[in-house]
Amino acid sequence: MPAAGGSDLPLLGELWGPGTSRSWGDALMSLFPDIHWGLPFPASPTRAALVSGSYLYYHYGCDGVDDRGWGCGYRTLQTLCSWLTAAGVGPDPLQPVPGLRDFQRALVEMGDKPPTFTGSRDWIGTVEATLCIDHFFGVPCKLVHCPRGEGLGGQVEALYAHFQGGGGPIMVGGDADSASKGLLGVCSSRHGHHLLVLDPHYYGGAGSLEREGAQAGGWVRWQALASFDPTSFYNLCLPQCQSRGELTSARALPQ
Repeated sequence: MPAAGGSDLPLLGELWGPGTSRSWGDALMSLFPDIHWGLPFPASPTRAALVSGSYLYYHYGCDGVDDRGWGCGYRTLQTLCSWLTAAGVGPDPLQPVPGLRDFQRALVEMGDKPPTFTGSRDWIGTVEATLCIDHFFGVPCKLVHCPRGEGLGGQVEALYAHFQGGGGPIMVGGDADSASKGLLGVCSSRHGHHLLVLDPHYYGGAGSLEREGAQAGGWVRWQALASFDPTSFYNLCLPQCQSRGELTSARALPQ
């Protein structure tokens, strides 16, 4: 979400401390994984597809950086990266999830941003997420643009194909609806389509929100497709990588 101003963000290593392991299991174990598990469907679905594999829920302040008002895109990107890390994707199987400044520095090195971007509170969107995922993990992403007035309705079949094919979380951003969010699934019933939204705007330290609290607070929720802002365009970032884990289909839904 756009915001002006500047901040001297700590380095990833500074957040974890000297000598701290940078592996998935050791450094980030206090972030909760797969917080959608057990969330009821909004209606009796006739069709559904959910994210495969495992991810961590990144949100405002989870690493000690107060990024409220500008960091939601970074947090959604970190959730996507956590899925790739858990899947062992990339040249380094122990590739850690990059921190906020790591993303900023990489975008400067790639020539996408000016040097003043590093340490700033400038926001990022799906285009920057695509660049960072390729930079850190060597995974290409598919960018989908949904023009203003069309919403996400035209992408339902693409979302089914992504999740049924073993795809991970998807990043969504827009203009009128500028709040970055993740998508973890799609379901359909006679009442229409719903998308499983992961909202990074919860603020608190790592481990301060458990799965039950995240679901009760709406930080992970089923949202009716018709409730997305019709005046906003939307961009989707879909990492082109499949989980090696078991796929989740309409015949294998969480209870």
